[in-house]
Amino acid sequence: MAKVRKWIRILHRDIGYISAGLVIIYAISGIAVNHVNDWNPNNIVEKQTMNIGAVPDSLWESENLTEYLKQKVNIDLEFRSSFRPDIDMFKLFYDGSTVDIDLSTGEVNIESVRTRQVFRQFNFLHLNDAKGVWTFVADLFAAGLIFLAISGLFMIRDKKMPLTKRAIWMSLAGVAIPVVFLIIYYYMG
Repeated sequence: MAKVRKWIRILHRDIGYISAGLVIIYAISGIAVNHVNDWNPNNIVEKQTMNIGAVPDSLWESENLTEYLKQKVNIDLEFRSSFRPDIDMFKLFYDGSTVDIDLSTGEVNIESVRTRQVFRQFNFLHLNDAKGVWTFVADLFAAGLIFLAISGLFMIRDKKMPLTKRAIWMSLAGVAIPVVFLIIYYYMG
């Protein structure tokens, strides 16, 4: 039994070292996506409004309308395309920005989207958007966490029992927390 316990300690230590970086990435991403109603963890979305004045009626059907609007809003990004969803609305699309223009009032709404570095990459891994090989890595990580949880129970030994009373009670508390939450959420909420 002493040899088994020695190998459990060695594996627990080494798997713990390997898992440390992944635990940090998954934890940061988990906090980020837990608060998705409060912020966008993948992108920074900035909104801006301005008014360019009503567009002259003579330009509404003109081939020069797009150029006229581009000059008026004066955005220093690569222009992609334009679109007219209805008679008095016009959209300009730039690299990372969308511009909505009300031709009758000149009201302009600009929405710019930039990638939130680090969080986007962490979320990409955590949510397994990569699929393929990353699924295998994520499954190995999950198996490693299961091993760490179970082997951790046996790291400190009681002379009469394989688990200490403290390990038993703390582990039961860890199981009780989600069970109680689910009961309250589904049956009492």
